[in-house]
Amino acid sequence: MDRELLGEFLRARREALQPEDVGLPRGPRRRTSGLRREEVAALSGVSADYYSRIEQSRGAVPSEQVLAAIAQGLHLTLEERDRLVELAGHALPRRVRRSDHINAGLMRILDGLADAPAQVENVLGVTLRQTRLAAALLGDETAYTGPQRARVYRWFTDPRSRDRIPEEDHDRHGRTLTARLAAVHAQTGPTSPAGELAAGLRGRSPEFARLWDEHPVLGPYCEPKRLNHPEVGLVELHGQTLLDPDQYQALTVFTAVPGTESAERLRLLAVVGSV
Repeated sequence: MDRELLGEFLRARREALQPEDVGLPRGPRRRTSGLRREEVAALSGVSADYYSRIEQSRGAVPSEQVLAAIAQGLHLTLEERDRLVELAGHALPRRVRRSDHINAGLMRILDGLADAPAQVENVLGVTLRQTRLAAALLGDETAYTGPQRARVYRWFTDPRSRDRIPEEDHDRHGRTLTARLAAVHAQTGPTSPAGELAAGLRGRSPEFARLWDEHPVLGPYCEPKRLNHPEVGLVELHGQTLLDPDQYQALTVFTAVPGTESAERLRLLAVVGSV
């Protein structure tokens, strides 16, 4: 680990970022060039003291998990994240497994959608980042660990994951999730993360095994998604998706048709969710 270069690298990237780049207000009294250390710490989900120690070449060697969080907070590119990992003395992760790092451009778009229900997920259906309204609408999908991070795994193994989907939509929803996993599996093979996920589900869920053996295929477009929200009631949404093919990630923004009851309920949720 090269502590001095690691600190210099972090400081240079921090000072190159402006508050507007990460969705923060500038404020009338700001004198600092770039972001403050405490702002980077908050964006990364670590304490300000811990981040300061790393940047000042002090303290313990940061783990790969902490480095990934800091890389995300600083909106680093994949190449910059690789450099950060190398400076900390860790081996570079295989590119095929780097789909948890959100592209800086995609992050900027998400930051600009702070007042909309939007989220970024990877090819396995793992939600990587949500706006506040998306978390209020769908629940916090970033808090899971292990295979439960994948929405398809939760759907077939945890009955609570079905609470917000009307019962009459369960079969279609499960079939769609299975078809998405099957499409990734076909592209990446049985030894890939998608293959491991499918094998694990086949052993745990007879419902998944039945659907999997039917070889479902996604249609040309996604039908409207209906959610039975516990506070505002039934909401019908359309998901508009921006794909990032280099990262195998998707940014989805959920909208309701203007003038409908669903649109009014979504506006209500924006108020309720902020209380």
